[in-house]
Parts: sequence; C-alpha cells; structure tokens
Amino acid sequence: MSQVLPTFDDVLAAAARLEGVAHKTPVLRSRTLDDLMQAQVYVKCENLQRMGAFKFRGGFNALAKFSDAQRRAGVLAYSSGNHAQAIALSAQILQIPATIFMPHDAAPAKLAATQGYGAKVIGYDRYAEDANALASELARAQGLTFVPPFDHADVLTGQGTAALELFKEVGELDALFVCLGGGGLLSGSALAARALSPSCQIVGVEPAAGNDVQQSLKKGERVKIATPVTIADGAQTPMVGVITFEIIKALVNDIHTVTDEQLVHTMRFYAERMKMIVEPTGCLSLAAALQGRAALKGQKVGVIISGGNIDMARFSQLMSAYPTGA
Repeated sequence: MSQVLPTFDDVLAAAARLEGVAHKTPVLRSRTLDDLMQAQVYVKCENLQRMGAFKFRGGFNALAKFSDAQRRAGVLAYSSGNHAQAIALSAQILQIPATIFMPHDAAPAKLAATQGYGAKVIGYDRYAEDANALASELARAQGLTFVPPFDHADVLTGQGTAALELFKEVGELDALFVCLGGGGLLSGSALAARALSPSCQIVGVEPAAGNDVQQSLKKGERVKIATPVTIADGAQTPMVGVITFEIIKALVNDIHTVTDEQLVHTMRFYAERMKMIVEPTGCLSLAAALQGRAALKGQKVGVIISGGNIDMARFSQLMSAYPTGA
C-alpha cells in the first residue's frame, strides 16, 4: 500500500498527548489465575479507563490533533458503543461538536453514556446498513471530520499506549493476548510490543462467529464477512481495516477465536475472582489464554481487557444463560 504506516514513535507521541488526560490503568495479578494458567499473568485493565474502555485513548489522540477549523466544524463517528463514548467524551473535553451513528440495538448503557457526554446520536441498522458509508456521506455533506473506530493512524496509535504502559510496568513478556475487532487495539499493541518486547508472541483474539481477520491472514488479503452474531458487540466488525491489517500482517504472530460460552465463563471468572465487571468483548483475550494455557505453562503472559461497558441486566442474563464456570 502507498500510505505510510504509523510506527512506535507515533505511539510515544500519542502517550505524550494522553498524559494527564487518560487514566494509567492498573495491571492486576490473580494467584488463582496464575495457578489455573500455571503461568505469570498480567492483566491490563482498560475496563477501568475513562468511559470504561481503551477506546478513549485513540479517540482523544485523534481529536487532539484537529486543526482549529476542524474543531469548529465538528467530528463524526460510528460505533456500537465504546468508540462512540470515546469520541463523545473526548469531544466534550476539547469542546468539539460530535455526531455519532450508533446501531438501533446498541447497549442502552453505551447509548445513554454517549448522549450524556453531549453527542448527537443517529441510529442505524447494523445488519442492513453500512455505517462507514453513512458516516462518510454525512461528513462530506456537513463538512465534519470523520474519525473511524479503528482504521485510522491516530486512533490505533492512541490505542497502542495501553500496551506501552503494560510493558513499561512489567517488562518483556513471552506472550500478549489482545481483543480483536477491527484491529485498532491489536495493531497499536503490536507496534509497542515489537519495540519493547521483540520476542513476545502477539496473539489477537476474535469471536468464533466473526473470524474475518483469521480468514484474511490465511488468504493474504482482507476478507469481508456478514456482520457476526455474537455477544461480543465490540467485535462485530465484518472486515479488518486497511491500515490495521497491514500492521497485523507484519507484526502479529497468530489469531485465535473463542465462543460466546467461553466469553461468559471468563466474565464470571473476572467477576468472582478478580471483582471486576468486564464486557463480553473485553473477555476475548483472557478466554483465549485460558483455552491455550497448556502451551503457556511457565511463561510470562500479558492480557489486555478492552472494556467493561455492559448493562447489569444483560450481565445477569448472560450469567443465567451459561450457569457453569470455566
């Protein structure tokens, strides 16, 4: 591709912009988890980030680079919820008007938070309409700056600051498991991992029902699938981004998948053993590490939680639907 790809230096620049604005989220350990994995596991808790997800990092980094004219005109985005909240909160902090396309079936808590941050929300059907096309068209018509949820250099390098913090705190890792939808968190994390822990095995984790990146890597080009039906609403992307795919191809070692049932078992583990509420998408990384724990025995393993935004009614429903633990 002709576009110049972002580098680790861009992740460092993003970290400077986020200093004092984004939370430096904790890295937690669990003796129970270490015993279960027979490994040293370090959990980077982006569920405790501002607005409840890593997306704040990329959203703020992108908006912080706007020109005065862009700030006056406003920002446009689309999202199932976490990128929506990230853009809305970042826009509120930077005093930029924000318009967000969100699917009609978006989680009520995510919708309420996005509106609470002051963004104008426009609904769409995620299964029948192309959000990217809707957003691009409205941005052109109204002179807004479109910031997509993952396929954007400033967004993905902002997301990479989560892994940057992890490596700075715990040192090199043998393996790093990262939640994967459109590839923003994974590609940004890969830039940080290759710079700070060159031999680390980087693993992206998708829902089994939405393994477009796994298919894309096997084919050597981006594969588009139907919008996957999965409880991991933050990973219901039909196709990986152009920029993110190039970085993933170059730097990521493997892509794993997990089922919805495995995600719920991991949600239960986080709640019962680590006292944290984690949304299904945020459980992708640990769910895969648990499934592959035999190969990780004795290793130093990093796991990035992507977010914790889930309605308590939905959380209870999922616990009841899958009543046994992992």
